[in-house]
Amino acid sequence: MFKFFKEKIKEWTKKVSEEKIGKEEIKEPTKEKKAKKKIKEEIAVEEEKEELLETIKEIKELANKKEILNNRLENLQIDENEEKTIYHNETKRGFFSKVLSSTILFTQEDFFKHQEELEMLLLENNVAFEVVEKILHDFKELTVGKEFSKKNFEKEIIELFKEVLSGVLIDPFDVIKEIKKSEKPYVILFCGINGAGKTTTLSKFANLLKKEKISCVIAAADTFRAASIEQLKVHSKKLKVPLVSLNYGSDPASVGFEAINYAKKNKIDVVLIDSAGRMHTAKNLMLEIEKVARVCKPNLKILVAESISGNDIVSQAIAFENLISLDGVILAKADVDEKGGSAISVGYSIKKPILYLGNGQKYENLEKFDKKKFLNKIFN
Repeated sequence: MFKFFKEKIKEWTKKVSEEKIGKEEIKEPTKEKKAKKKIKEEIAVEEEKEELLETIKEIKELANKKEILNNRLENLQIDENEEKTIYHNETKRGFFSKVLSSTILFTQEDFFKHQEELEMLLLENNVAFEVVEKILHDFKELTVGKEFSKKNFEKEIIELFKEVLSGVLIDPFDVIKEIKKSEKPYVILFCGINGAGKTTTLSKFANLLKKEKISCVIAAADTFRAASIEQLKVHSKKLKVPLVSLNYGSDPASVGFEAINYAKKNKIDVVLIDSAGRMHTAKNLMLEIEKVARVCKPNLKILVAESISGNDIVSQAIAFENLISLDGVILAKADVDEKGGSAISVGYSIKKPILYLGNGQKYENLEKFDKKKFLNKIFN
């Protein structure tokens, strides 16, 4: 999961670290040092000559030469206090001596130098542009002007990046707790585009409810797709969950309504309504799902979307959100998503949480979304 994203983030942080740490070493002015040493050697030679010279004239000439050399030495001399001042001034600009400090300052210049590369990294991993802007802004706020440990620079950068992404992801609520404390029957509508995996996801959720000892009934409200009702019949038989269906071509809202009445009569806790897949750009079909929501008044409206659908997932989510006001998202096929940007983007785009991740085809492969666990899968 998220293999491509992991590798790109690792490459980026390593590059930032290598460039930043390497940049921190302040090289002592070696030219002045060599000049100083050479002058001192010349002075020593002249001093030895002074002792050997016998005439006052020669001594005076050597003394004059020595004075000239001393003047040159004085101009090049940098005492210890002066050197400390230089290091202090460089430190203010974010450049740290390995000898004097074990930390480095991440400057605005550093951020701008690597900003474009980070932006492209996020975009090519299917993070929506709006979300990329949010991530870059928050990452800049957390890093610029902050001192980092030289030894753990990469690790600290990663932790701050995780913090930024955590702020983008919305905390999910506990669906099972909501069901248990709510009036029955509790109605859940599953919607999404063609082939997103609604029927399979609904069946996984029915299995989850059984494990929690919560009874449910399935409404086969996809009355247009060939074999959709037969597909649900197979799932309901395997799961031993009742199914309410009408003929193909029936009004989907009436199927949901019938299932709710069935649940009331038989004291069933939850009604799971499967709807027909529809492209979010098809206005007439979208109005049908609006009618189902209006007639059945679901407690929970869930968008089922493929994690691997890229940036299109954002436009899907916005379209359904504007029409029926979603309560959450379930991402199918998260186990084969190498980029992860869809999961990061979808919740932020509609300000609704991801509730579950589909991680396979088995009924058990429905995982409650956990921000911390999700981010660890990306970065660890």
